[in-house]
Parts: sequence; structure tokens; C-alpha cells
Amino acid sequence: MTNRNVLRTGADQLEKYLPLLKGKKVGILGNQTSIVGNPDHHLVDVLIEEGVDVRFAFAPEHGFRGNIERGEKVSKDVDDKTGITLHSLYGPNEAAQSIVASADVMIYDLQDVGARFYTYITSLHRLMQLCADAGRPLIVLDRPNPNGDQVNGPVRKSDQFKSNVSYHKIAMVHGLTVGELAHMINGEGWLDGGVQCDLTVIPVDGYTHSTLYVPPVIPSPSLPNYLSIRLYPSLCLFEGTDISVGRGTDFPFQVIGYPDPVFGDFTFIPGSRTGMSAHVEQQGKKCYGVDLRNIDPRDFTFTLQYFVDFYQKSTFKDNFISRPDFFDKLAGNDSLRKKIREGWSAQAIEASWQDELSDYKKMRKKYLLYEDFE
Repeated sequence: MTNRNVLRTGADQLEKYLPLLKGKKVGILGNQTSIVGNPDHHLVDVLIEEGVDVRFAFAPEHGFRGNIERGEKVSKDVDDKTGITLHSLYGPNEAAQSIVASADVMIYDLQDVGARFYTYITSLHRLMQLCADAGRPLIVLDRPNPNGDQVNGPVRKSDQFKSNVSYHKIAMVHGLTVGELAHMINGEGWLDGGVQCDLTVIPVDGYTHSTLYVPPVIPSPSLPNYLSIRLYPSLCLFEGTDISVGRGTDFPFQVIGYPDPVFGDFTFIPGSRTGMSAHVEQQGKKCYGVDLRNIDPRDFTFTLQYFVDFYQKSTFKDNFISRPDFFDKLAGNDSLRKKIREGWSAQAIEASWQDELSDYKKMRKKYLLYEDFE
């Protein structure tokens, strides 16, 4: 990966989108990553200072300030810092349509991490649908993808596997910014009825898909640093098992373990942290496994090897994938689970999805806003 010294996110380029907000009632989908310039300047605060009429904000999974547990209900609330009303856009919200219709224009500004199962892109799709149905324009303030230097993993199959963690027929590691994905959602007709969202993307200035990008604000409690973000696509499949990936420790998504010495010499005990709980099954138990904190995140790319290794070492193979339905949704298919249980190697499995991945890459090329990594 290369590094570019001068990089301006979409949110940083106020001169490009403030004129689009003048005299308008504005709604925002954002969270703690929605910053302008530095972590002390939240987008909402900056817009209000600039005289923009911000009426409300939607919050994704983990909430507007990023401290809510995954999957936990985000209820209507008020932002303590600004006084604006907050609404949830994670999970069903029947009032969302009328809320969007009360604004003249919507803004999306979230830091994604480039994995299909990270739900911020599900929130993007839902907001695009709401805007299209209400006849409201959407401005996407684009941000770099910290895993944008790779495309890998299976492409989601039929709608049988569609869920919050597999909303789009894209690769598991999709290699898109949210701005590029928004264009893909429109261009491929993925909104209900094939409708189009009135979309404006403010691109990142100085970014390519080879740019090394370390987000200045963590995207969620379980991804506290750059290494965890780089490991996340490779480790998230363990969420369909009882294997711990370090949730409830100071190093989530940087270790792997289970209460059985067969998995390795490294030990840790999952507990609880704000906005992040361990698997109930492993909380307070000594887990044995591997410590991945010595990996250089700059050179690390997606691999299935960790998952296959743990499966092969396990003495409970029939129940290793303890939540098969959820695992299949994470994978976007049921063939990955079947191949693992049949004893396929990681290399053979990865080879099996190359044709579908090649087709996806061709589609992806049509929507790229930035120079690609290959």
C-alpha cells in the first residue's frame, strides 16, 4: 500500500457541499466517525456553526456516539452536545419514511471498513431507499476504505442469504468506498422497484485504492485500531461459532481462542467493555489460541486460513459452526460451511470462488471513483 500525505475526506470539503445545504432542512446519518478535519470537529457541530438547519440525525448500529453494543436497540433520543433529535436506522423503523420526508436533503457520513458484513453499508442502502421513496436528494460524504486495497471472499448468493450482515450481492471484502457502493446500488437497480436515489457523492481528494488509510476515529468499539480493522474481514466468520475473537478484552479482533488448550499456548480471558461484550459462552473463561498482535497490518490481506486451522484443530467439528444460519448469512452462501465441514483446505476453498469474484470485479470497475490498486 502507498501513503498519500494530502488527503481530504468528503466531509473536509465544506466548499463543495455547504452550497447544497443553504436554506434547506437537513437530516444526517452519522456517528462518532463523522468528523471534519480532526476528531474534535463533529460534522453536526460544524454544520450548525455554519448556520445549516440540521433537524435530526439517524444513528447506525453502535449509536450516534459509537458506544452501543452490536445489535442493541438504538431508541429515539437527543444528542447531548447539540440538542438535535436522534433516531435509529438500525433494524426496522416504520417512522423513518416520514422522518426523511420532513427534511429537504439528507447527508450520509460514516466510516466503513470494507467488509460486506459491516452494517454501515446496510444503513446506506436503507437511507437511499428512504430518500428515493420520499423524493429527497442524498449527499454522501465519501471516506477512504481502510481495506480498499483488496477484493476477496465469496460473493453473496440469492436473497435466501440476505440480512443486515449480507445486504448486497458483493464480495465479502468488496474493495469499494461507500460513495462507490452508492453508485453501484443505483446503477445495478438494487433499490426496490429499481428506483433511483437522487445521489451526490463528494469524493475523497488525494485517495487511491492503494492508499494506506488509518481512520482517525475508531468505527466501532470492537475495532479499536488499524490492526483490528485489517483482521476483521478474516475473523468475522468466527462470529458464527463459539470461538472468541477477543470481544470483551482490550484487543478485540486481534486474538482467537477457546477454552481448550488444543488451540494454542496463548491465553486470554474475555470479559466486558463499554459497547462490547464477549460471547456469553466464553465470558470469564480462560481461552487458548493465537495472538495476532505482532502482525504488520499494512501487509495483511484477507485469509480463510485462521478459520480452517481452528476447525481442523477442534474436537467438536459437528458443532464448531454453532450458529449455522448466521454463519451462512456472514458468508453469503451455505457452500462455504459445507466445504469446511467436508475438510477442504483454505486454498481450495478460496480457489472455488474465483470465477464469481472475477465477475464481481468486472462490475466493480464500472463504479470506481478512484485509481485502483491493480
